[in-house]
Amino acid sequence: MNLPQRISLLTRLGAYMLSNGTAWQEAKLRAEQQNGWFTKAFIDYAVAHMARHWLVEPVLTQWAATEQIPAIQDSPQTVGIVMAGNIPLVGFHDWLCVFISGHRSLIKLSSKDAVLLPHLFEQLLQWEPTLAPYLQTAERLNGADAYIATGSNNSSRYFSYYFNKYPHLIRQNRTAAALLSGKETPAELEALADDVHLYFGMGCRNVTKLYVPVGYDFVPLLEAFKKYAHLGEHHKYKNNYDYQLALHILNKTYYMTNGSLLLVEQSLLFAPLGQLHYEYYSQAAGTLANVAALPDLQCLVGTGALPFGSSQHPAIGDYADGVNTLTFLNKKMLN
Repeated sequence: MNLPQRISLLTRLGAYMLSNGTAWQEAKLRAEQQNGWFTKAFIDYAVAHMARHWLVEPVLTQWAATEQIPAIQDSPQTVGIVMAGNIPLVGFHDWLCVFISGHRSLIKLSSKDAVLLPHLFEQLLQWEPTLAPYLQTAERLNGADAYIATGSNNSSRYFSYYFNKYPHLIRQNRTAAALLSGKETPAELEALADDVHLYFGMGCRNVTKLYVPVGYDFVPLLEAFKKYAHLGEHHKYKNNYDYQLALHILNKTYYMTNGSLLLVEQSLLFAPLGQLHYEYYSQAAGTLANVAALPDLQCLVGTGALPFGSSQHPAIGDYADGVNTLTFLNKKMLN
C-alpha cells in the first residue's frame, strides 16, 4: 500500500470517528464502562481533535512531505508499541506515525484503554483486509524490529533494559505548566481551566503547576475554574480530592480551594490528582527561560508561551517528549 492510499484510509477513518454510527457509539460506551475515567465527554473531545486536526488529507500530506515519507516503504519493519492508558486513545499518535511511514505495528494495549483502538482497527480491516499485518495487537511484543514504549519513569528503566538491543524510543513522565502575568482576561482563565481539568488532569499535557507573580490574586482564577466544578461529582475524582484535602487538614498545610480543586504552594512540577501547585516569581523573563528548560516539561502555556487553552490541542507534529517519532522510524531505525 502506497502513501496516498494510506492517507486516503486515514481520512476515511477520521470521518468515521466523527460519525454517530451505532457500532462506534457502542464502542465508546464500552470504553467508558471499562474505565470510569474515560467519560463520554472526554472520549468525544479526544476523538474530535484527532479526527479534525490530524486525520484530514492536507494535514497528512504536508506532514508526510515535511518528514520525507517515501511513497513506497521499501524496507517495512515491525515496530512494537507499548501504549499508555492515562487518557482516551493516548497511543493513537504512535500507531499513526508507524502506519503513515509504511511500517507494521505490533501493539501491546494498555488494559485501561483496550476498546477504542481495536474497534478502529476492525473498521479499517473491513475496508481493507490486507491491512492485518499493520494492525496487530499482542500481550508480548516478541519479534519486533524496533520498539516505542510509553510509561512511568520507573517502567522506562525496564523498557530500556528489555529493548536495549533494538532501536527504541522510550518515553517517561511528562507534564505541563502555565506562566501567568496577573493580567489575564476571564476568557483566558477559563481557557486555562481546560488545560488543567481536561481528562481529569491525567494527561502529560495537563497543567499541574502555575507560576504566578508575587501578590497574585487567586480569586478570579478559582472562579474561572468552577467551569469544571462538575468533576467534583465524579466519584473517582472526588475520592482523590478528598484524600488530598484530608492530608492538608491533618498536616495544617495552607491551601485554597473552590470545592473541586486544591491550590497548594509547592516547588514540585507534578501534582497529585485533584490538586494544582503554584509558585511565585518576581521576573517573568527569567522564569520563562528556566521553566521552559525543565526536563520533565511537555509544554508551557501562558505569557510568552502557548495560548491558554491549547495544551490539549497538539498539532500532528507535536511529539511526545519532544522527540520526532517519524525521524526515529524513517532514519534512525533504518540505519
